[in-house]
Amino acid sequence: MPRALILGGTGMIGRATALRLLAAGWQVTVTGRNPANMPSEVAAAGGGFVSAGRADAGELQAALADGVELLVDCICYTAADARLLLPLARDAGSTVLISSKAVYVDAHGNHPNSDIKPRYDGPIRETQATMAPRDIDHNSREGYGANKVAAEHVALDSGLPISVLRPSLIHGVGAAFPREWVFVKRALDRRPAVLLAGRGSGTAHPTAAANVATLIETVARAPGARILNIADPDVPSALDISRTIARHLGHDREEVLLDDSADPDLGLTPWDSKHPVVLDMSAATELGYRPVGDYATTVAAEVDWLVDAARNGDRAGIPPAAGDPRFSRFLDYAAEDRFLAGRRRRQGPSHGSG
Repeated sequence: MPRALILGGTGMIGRATALRLLAAGWQVTVTGRNPANMPSEVAAAGGGFVSAGRADAGELQAALADGVELLVDCICYTAADARLLLPLARDAGSTVLISSKAVYVDAHGNHPNSDIKPRYDGPIRETQATMAPRDIDHNSREGYGANKVAAEHVALDSGLPISVLRPSLIHGVGAAFPREWVFVKRALDRRPAVLLAGRGSGTAHPTAAANVATLIETVARAPGARILNIADPDVPSALDISRTIARHLGHDREEVLLDDSADPDLGLTPWDSKHPVVLDMSAATELGYRPVGDYATTVAAEVDWLVDAARNGDRAGIPPAAGDPRFSRFLDYAAEDRFLAGRRRRQGPSHGSG
C-alpha cells in the first residue's frame, strides 16, 4: 500500500487530496496543530492524523517516519518553510509544493495583489515572468507572491523530484475564505436582486480543490522537478458563477448588470478582474492530468457545505458576513437597497392593470 504524508492536511486542499488518495488505496497521514481540526470524513475513510508544527523540524521528521511515496506540502509560504521541506523530500518518492498564481507578473511587473491589476497577453503559461523572490511578511499583498517565488526557488534548486503547483482562486469544502459565500448568503437571505459590477464580466480562473487533488495523484505516478498550473477546465465569469450558485440553490433573483457609470463600490465580487486571468493547462494535460469536473460540478459540494453550516449553526463553516473586510465589501446590503430604491423612484410608478 503506497503511503502519503500531507503537511497542513486538515485544510481544503489537504482534505480533498486525502480523500482522493484514500479512495485509490493509499495509506494517508495528515499533519496539523490540533487533532480537533481533522476532517471527520478523512478520519472515517481511514486517514491518520499526526500533530506537527510546520516550523518544527523534529516533529515533521517524526511524522515522516521511514519515508513515503508521496509528500504534499499545503502550507509552504516562505523560503524558510521550503528549506525545512527538503530533508523530508529526500525520503519521499515524489513531493508536491502548493504555490499560487499570485507569483505571475505582466509585462509591467503588475501582479494579482498589486494596486494596478495585471494585464496578461493571454492564457498564462508556467514560463510567464514572476515576482522577484523576497523575504518579507508573507501575509502582505507584496509579500505573498514574492515569498512563494522564494520557496519555489529553494525547492527546485535542490534537484529533488518536487512538483510545484500554481492554483488560482481555490474553492472547495473546508475553504478558509470561501468566495462563493457572497452568493450563497444572498440565496439564504433571499435577496431579490444581485448587483454585478462591470456587467458581471470579471473573469479570474477558479481552481477546485478536487482538481488539485487529481493533479497531485498524477504527479505521484510521475515524480519530477517541474512547475505546473492547475485550474478548472472552464473559465466562468462572475455572472456565470452567480448563476451557477443561484441555480443550485433555487434562488430566483433579478440580475442588475452595472456599467462603468455606477458607483465603483457596488456589485463587487471576488472574481472581478478588469482583464481576464486565465491559466494555461497544457503542461498538466500533457503529463496525463484529467480534471474531475468543471466549475459547476465541483463547486456544488462547497455550496452545500456552506448552506449546511449556516442552517446548523456551525460557526467553523460560516464566514463572517460583516466586520471582516474580505467579505463586508461584497455584502453591503444597505448600499444595494439604496441603489434599488433610487432606481425604482427613477422608473416611476407601474401602470399595469388590476
